[in-house]
Amino acid sequence: MRLAEHPLQSPLAEVLAAPPGEAVRLYWLGQAGFVVEGGGRRVVVDPYLSNSLAEKYRGRRFAHERMMPPPVGPGEIAHVIAVLATHAHTDHLDPGTLPQLLRNNPGASLVVPRSARDVALERSGVGAERLIAIEAGERVELPGLSIAATRAAHETLERDGHGFHRFLGLAITLGGATIFHSGDTVPFDGQVEEVRALNASLALLPVNGRDGERSANGVPGNMDMSEALELCRAARIGAMIAHHFGLFSFNTVARETVEALASRCDLPHAVAARIDRVYGLGPVQAG
Repeated sequence: MRLAEHPLQSPLAEVLAAPPGEAVRLYWLGQAGFVVEGGGRRVVVDPYLSNSLAEKYRGRRFAHERMMPPPVGPGEIAHVIAVLATHAHTDHLDPGTLPQLLRNNPGASLVVPRSARDVALERSGVGAERLIAIEAGERVELPGLSIAATRAAHETLERDGHGFHRFLGLAITLGGATIFHSGDTVPFDGQVEEVRALNASLALLPVNGRDGERSANGVPGNMDMSEALELCRAARIGAMIAHHFGLFSFNTVARETVEALASRCDLPHAVAARIDRVYGLGPVQAG
């Protein structure tokens, strides 16, 4: 499948208030957040649509002030059947986003790593009956939606005291397509084989990189753009949307760098995520 990209023709809040159609479409929410829909189903992955981190770190060295506003409010996304979180960091499992998003979608399940179950219940405000815990190597089946979990290494592969992985990648299958959201990760042994086995058509990969200064200050990093492109090549994924940049000044990479590498790569289609775009696998009409 080929990745198509078109400008949004309506405000994102208006698009996401309407029911999803049959076509596979994606919308970037900033950082690692995406809306993924197809086959009449809509899911939200890693939404960070608040200023909770700016409030938490105000006055600190890394203040977490947003470089761009949220493209939509948590209460403006409707017709959601599942909200997914790849790990427990606040920009992926956000107490400033989840309660309102889940209240607005009372039929939606919250799918989180087993290692994040307790913190997810605390931050989301939902009851345990709405939470689905998943571990690397497991699969969750919902009507019209399948979610498979892989390992991820947010600089390192980590497990909690019960042996559950702290960081996951999630492969989302709906509308006849599989989209792989790696979560926050760097390359690690065995990653290519795990990802290749998913037979994904599209990868959503973080490209803000990593360095000693960030690591020394408790800010774990991710792949850079070259590493993300190499994973797609090795795992035989022909399309990629690069993300996890442009939100926090201390933890980003220049959009120009991402776009330049995307334009020169040998993948059939690789792009730097934009909040004013709708992405589709195959023919897609502008949103």
